[in-house]
Amino acid sequence: MNISRVKFLLSIIFIISFVSNSMPVLANTQQIEPTTIQKKLTKLEISSGGRLGISAINTGNNQRIQYRAEERFPMGCTSKVVGVAAILKESMTNSQLLQEKITYTKGDLTNWAPITEKHLVNGMTVAELCAAAISYSDNTAMNLLAKKLGGPQGLNSFARSMGDNNFKLDHMWPEEALASPNSSDDSTTPSAMEKSLQKIALGDVLATSQREKLLTWMKNTVTGNARIRAGVPKGWVVGDKTGTGFHYGTTNDIAIIWPPKCAPIVVTIYYSHNKKDAPKREDIIASATHILLDEFAKTDQCIKLKSA
Repeated sequence: MNISRVKFLLSIIFIISFVSNSMPVLANTQQIEPTTIQKKLTKLEISSGGRLGISAINTGNNQRIQYRAEERFPMGCTSKVVGVAAILKESMTNSQLLQEKITYTKGDLTNWAPITEKHLVNGMTVAELCAAAISYSDNTAMNLLAKKLGGPQGLNSFARSMGDNNFKLDHMWPEEALASPNSSDDSTTPSAMEKSLQKIALGDVLATSQREKLLTWMKNTVTGNARIRAGVPKGWVVGDKTGTGFHYGTTNDIAIIWPPKCAPIVVTIYYSHNKKDAPKREDIIASATHILLDEFAKTDQCIKLKSA
């Protein structure tokens, strides 16, 4: 090979190297104009003084809206959906599981036991405990169910079986509610929870019978009237599971929303604050829901008609 050809090849290699090394720099400095929905959610977040995380999908056209969706937030009791789903999954191969009677003592009662405290004498079936854990967020009920799964690790394993590698439960209830937004303990990302909820509530992770039980319990939830439900038009059906922390203003809600005669919408909204004594903000969850539904209505005529 002559010297001229060598110089030519070296110059080509230099040009390719220069271009490839420059492209990431150009990409990193590119200014991206935020969308209208991002502006609205940013404004809402700023008004709250805290941090807002959202992931939502309209299953009618697969439009997804996300905001800080890959950041970690304390889960609170939204984790109970995964725990109860894990029990329902086991019941698919153990037909007697849901009818099994669980007895417990006064010493097993936690800080929040509105249903379990009424059944100390006779105990409750696994199905009744599931209903109490979802519809009333009964901590004692969830602890009794979690023990059958092997504790927090059992819930983590079930989440992994669905492909959710972000769900991370470290404590039982109510200790998990002590989680800090500055720690990964007892946390998840809005995106991961939205995908898991969709698989559990609308997908094929559970058989039809088990899935319908879970949805019924979520529709009967009494703890979320001021959250996602408050941001939904009257007449729409909502099945949700709330989560509230002891500190940092942690206020969460995850839900399936059914506009009349339209495809369901899956929504996960997480909120926390850096100040430990910050108040919970149910109004922020409701406002975020309203913003999301307005945006979905722009690209889905069915939702637009039902929202009018």
